[in-house]
Amino acid sequence: MSRSSSIERSTRETKVSVDLDIDGSGKFDVTCDIQFLKHMTETLARYAGFDLRMDASGDNDHHIIEDAAITLGKALRQAMGDAPIQRMGTAIVPMDDALVMSSLDLVDRPYADVDLPDPIYTHYMRSLAMSAGMTIHIVVIRGFDEHHIVEAAFKATGKALAAALSPRGTELSTKDREVIG
Repeated sequence: MSRSSSIERSTRETKVSVDLDIDGSGKFDVTCDIQFLKHMTETLARYAGFDLRMDASGDNDHHIIEDAAITLGKALRQAMGDAPIQRMGTAIVPMDDALVMSSLDLVDRPYADVDLPDPIYTHYMRSLAMSAGMTIHIVVIRGFDEHHIVEAAFKATGKALAAALSPRGTELSTKDREVIG
């Protein structure tokens, strides 16, 4: 069964399309005028092992970044399907001066506690979490270079997603289970 999806989001402000294969090999083709967003999207895909094609354009950086995250989150949610997965993943990534942890749960209870020095990429991670239905915590353990901190967060989130999306034999939940005792 292929775990892939294609999503398009078109508003008065932006146009974003995403083709995602979460069982890919980390290949990407990202078209976006915001070079740092392009770099971070490619980084996330590489570290998650996703095959990703994304085209994002719009009227200003804030709208493009937000809608890219929303569209990617929806594509991720759709591609996951209903097959059992590990569901949770945590990764700690060093990048020069930065050390960042990302811990997430693909449980369909969206929540984001994101500690990043750049508000727009904090907003990106929150938008991604809300549209994917994931709980995510990103903690900056140390660092002073904002670029390194944000990039380490995207790498850690990619690695955490790779772990959480690993197939599992049975569903990992305590709901609807008979309690013995």
